Amino acid sequence: MPGFASPLMRRIFLLNTLPLAILAVTLLFLNDFQNSLLETDVNALREQAHIYAAAMGQIAVVRDPTRHPFPGAEFMLDGAQARPLLLRLTEPSPNVRARLVGPDGTLVADSLNEAALVRRDRKGRSRATGEPVPPPRWQPPRNNGVEIAYEWLLSLLPLSSREGIVMLETQDTPPPLRSAGEYRGAEAAPYIRRTPDHELVITVAEPVIHDGQTVGIIQLTRQAQEVDRSLFAVRSSILSLFLAAMAVTVLLSWYLSITIARPLLRLAVASHDMRDVSGRADTVPESLLVRRDEIGVLARALRGSVLALWARMDAIERFAADVSHEIKNPLSSIRSAIETLPRIENRERQTRLLAIINNDVRRLDRLITDIADASRIDAELSRTRSEPVAVGMLLSILTEMHQTTRKPEDAILVLDDSHDDAAHPLRVLAVEDRLVQVLRNLIGNAISFSPPRGRITLFMRPVDRQIRITVSDEGPGIPPLKLEDIFDRFYSERPQTENFGQHSGLGLAISRQIIEALHGTLHAENRYDEAGRVIGACFVILLPRAL
Repeated sequence: MPGFASPLMRRIFLLNTLPLAILAVTLLFLNDFQNSLLETDVNALREQAHIYAAAMGQIAVVRDPTRHPFPGAEFMLDGAQARPLLLRLTEPSPNVRARLVGPDGTLVADSLNEAALVRRDRKGRSRATGEPVPPPRWQPPRNNGVEIAYEWLLSLLPLSSREGIVMLETQDTPPPLRSAGEYRGAEAAPYIRRTPDHELVITVAEPVIHDGQTVGIIQLTRQAQEVDRSLFAVRSSILSLFLAAMAVTVLLSWYLSITIARPLLRLAVASHDMRDVSGRADTVPESLLVRRDEIGVLARALRGSVLALWARMDAIERFAADVSHEIKNPLSSIRSAIETLPRIENRERQTRLLAIINNDVRRLDRLITDIADASRIDAELSRTRSEPVAVGMLLSILTEMHQTTRKPEDAILVLDDSHDDAAHPLRVLAVEDRLVQVLRNLIGNAISFSPPRGRITLFMRPVDRQIRITVSDEGPGIPPLKLEDIFDRFYSERPQTENFGQHSGLGLAISRQIIEALHGTLHAENRYDEAGRVIGACFVILLPRAL
């Protein structure tokens, strides 16, 4: 899977599968389930041993003529009766091996040996030689290689123990029998072990008692195949579920690699191409741009950032060209005046040329100041955090300042705060100093175009999650085709009564730049009367409302 070559997807795959693997390994132990099965088998085998011991104590016991080696003992096991009886008792349980020992620990009978001798007799072989018949090794049938591998794995898992159960190391033979005296007053603990063939074996021992006298010990050993098979069934189910879950995890991880890692790599390649390839090639794949998830958001954000960067670069280039053009005009005028001045002897004409030079120098000064202000606005606003600003109070102060300093023929500034509430004032998220600069630029522009004693209205009202601020005048309005051009840098269309060069043409451009940096909008529109005639201009500011 190519997606898994990504370090991100390797980590996702590891994080997805590790808890699943830990859970599966933990469930494979199944200690409580195993203990309950073992306890059930031990109880059943102990009950069987108790029955065998009771039968031996009633049938295979004779009086001991020697009364030795235990003084006071009156009875002893009769091997001639005990061996066929032991064989009859164990015949219904072929998986059980029974051994009978006397009180001194000597072997009296072994069901496997007796069964082997009987089989030999049936084949016509002699049993008179008394040669020892080795007990056959238990080899339960194995279904397939899976069970063989399972048994090997099972041998690596520890057997858990409970109180009253003795765990032995892996061995092939049953635990040694103890003398009858060791069983007095206590029940023998069962033994559980695994043979070298990985078979689980349980051994219990019960004393053989006749008239209150312990005459021997009977030991039963049985293979606990059902325990292993039950555990195998449960563990195989767990492993099957684990493998199915693992397959689903792999498929999901592969799906994530297709939908997450690979698109991220494609975005990284696209960003490198847009950075390194000459020319402005938009290499963000269209299939990523139309996605509705986070990858699509990232792709659109990357493309938007690149387009914004290119737009900023274009704006810088245009700004540099406009600056050079605007500075060149007054410099050319100053140079021409300086070159002409020495050749003119008329004092009045010299004074006029000096006035031109003075006006051009002041024009250059205003131009350079506005250019410097426009250049540092973005950097300054990016470092300054917007704060809630009370719009009503700000407009009230500006109105009062104008009305206090206005001349009789100047325009009248009026504030309409009908939508403002003193208890809950309208507030915007902005930088106060820069917002004041914008409002003063708009008010100054309105004053320039207003007739004598014209009315300039400041108005504000909430609009959804924004605040709408308007500055309206009663001037000639704005030509419809120039409503956007007036916001271009160095665009200047001033009243005829105003001297040329008083404005740099950057005021409205700087105002829009500030408002857009504050995540708002600034546009211009005309005001019309009922007859459809233009009765003035209106500048509209929309800024985010501070809640």
